[in-house]
Amino acid sequence: MIDAMERDDGFLELARLRAAIQASGDVVYEWDLATDQIFFTGDVEALFETQALRVPGSGEELQQRISPEDIPRRRRALADHFAGAGEYDCEYRVRTGDGEFLWLHDRGRVEFSAAGTPARMTGVIRLVTLRKRREERLQYLANFDDLTGHYNKHRLREALDHALAQSQRFGQPGVFMVIGVDHLDRINTVYGYEIGDAVLVEIGRRLDRCLRAADVVGRPSGDCFGALLAACSEETARAAADRILTTLRTEPIFVGAEKIHVTVSIGAVAFSDQSRTAVDAMTKAESAMQQAKLAGRDCLRFFELTEAQRRDYRTSMDIGEEVQEALKDDRIVLAYQPVVDAQTHAVKYFECLVRMYDNQGTLVPAAHFIPAIERLGLMRWIDNRVRDLAITALEHNPKIDLAINISGLTATERSWQRGLVARLKGNPELASRLIVEITETTALMDIDEISRFVSSLRALGCRVALDDFGAGFTTFHHLRALTVDVVKIDGSFIRAITVDKQNQIFIRNLLSLAGTLGVSTVAECVETEEDADYLSAEGVDLLQGYYFGRPEVDHHLVTLQLQSPLPMRSSAGGD
Repeated sequence: MIDAMERDDGFLELARLRAAIQASGDVVYEWDLATDQIFFTGDVEALFETQALRVPGSGEELQQRISPEDIPRRRRALADHFAGAGEYDCEYRVRTGDGEFLWLHDRGRVEFSAAGTPARMTGVIRLVTLRKRREERLQYLANFDDLTGHYNKHRLREALDHALAQSQRFGQPGVFMVIGVDHLDRINTVYGYEIGDAVLVEIGRRLDRCLRAADVVGRPSGDCFGALLAACSEETARAAADRILTTLRTEPIFVGAEKIHVTVSIGAVAFSDQSRTAVDAMTKAESAMQQAKLAGRDCLRFFELTEAQRRDYRTSMDIGEEVQEALKDDRIVLAYQPVVDAQTHAVKYFECLVRMYDNQGTLVPAAHFIPAIERLGLMRWIDNRVRDLAITALEHNPKIDLAINISGLTATERSWQRGLVARLKGNPELASRLIVEITETTALMDIDEISRFVSSLRALGCRVALDDFGAGFTTFHHLRALTVDVVKIDGSFIRAITVDKQNQIFIRNLLSLAGTLGVSTVAECVETEEDADYLSAEGVDLLQGYYFGRPEVDHHLVTLQLQSPLPMRSSAGGD
């Protein structure tokens, strides 16, 4: 009786197991390594069987179906597992009857014979084609413009940085061009955005034809292309630009029944005598492009430095070298400025502001070196150091909250975010005490990209503040899309707030908007008791300024016993 009951329970358990496997879509296999036979359980036909091909019955038949590119990786994974070097976990593609490939995720474990040789392999295979396609799509979008297929801004900047480094190392000339489409807005208005997009695609194709195969073409912004001509003289670059101008001027673009005449304006900069970083080269080429537009469009202008600009550039280079030395010598430090509760004046958190000690040990204000660093495109180095210093301070002081500022360049750099994740992942308590501030003008440069950046920071557990609010043209829609936790009111609206009626109206409207979205507000540049009292009465949440404390490189400040941190923005506030 007991045996019968156990047998029935075994059948029921087996039936439940088969049903679960069928429902999951997974396929369980048993591979007899001695005979090379494979037995499958589950919807194996969905993975392998087609009108032209049957389900593989052996390891050899399975391998014949696997993509040749993936076979070496699978063999290594199996060999490592058989040798005891780790779990067998491998993804590979198998060919279908119509010549297409499906992605499979294969996990298994080997069983050894009494003699210690691999005897049997059991595992689970899962279809992961949709996930792999999503991953490939995301990888593509991380590097390429979705419309034209050329490099996007991030990848173009990487290629330019590499070309500049090669130029500086080997002394090869090179040129970077920004090619702006003239009056693209008119084309969009008259013909519609679909026609405008088709025009951009065709312009990209013509650029490929006019330039050398080794030249790199990208699309850093909506109406502009970038072209990197490495190992290229200025004379050769001028000839290439002339081909581009002539081709577009003389050959109209046909989109369906529409015949559209298009011209471009080209700005160019030679390197490396005039540019040391990608950001610097891009900025100068864009400036030259604007000069071409002012000159009547449909022409080329090279960036040229005046003597005064050359002196400024040499000064910036000297400062840049000094900052690089300071980074190596750990002479970049943080100054801390308190941000207080508007009602109680209790410190809620500190904003971290960057400072530098020179070779003589004198503290150098940020205003003396940051502008030059920004012109040279070196702010990523500073932002990386500030990030690491702030997180270290949070680790050493578990009762404080800190805010750090990042530049517009860093906000779109994945490397900075990877460094943040490496320090904070798995430590939500630490992340919750860090506030990342981005400026309003940075947010408006690419609202979609910055919105994704903000979402990733908040998913990590950090809070995000929108700095210098009011300096740009942020709308309700923009602010809602960004889903920030804190809005910092630009100091220009705070000075003389007790007498300036227009600024008072702005503050009230902002507070109403912030209340609707559920974000906290910070008033910067509060310098008098009257200003503090007025802002507190109006309903501003937090205050910051010289009235409450100047930025100080004084570590005892961050050991204060602070009040509870700012609340995270609720989902009802517009997420």
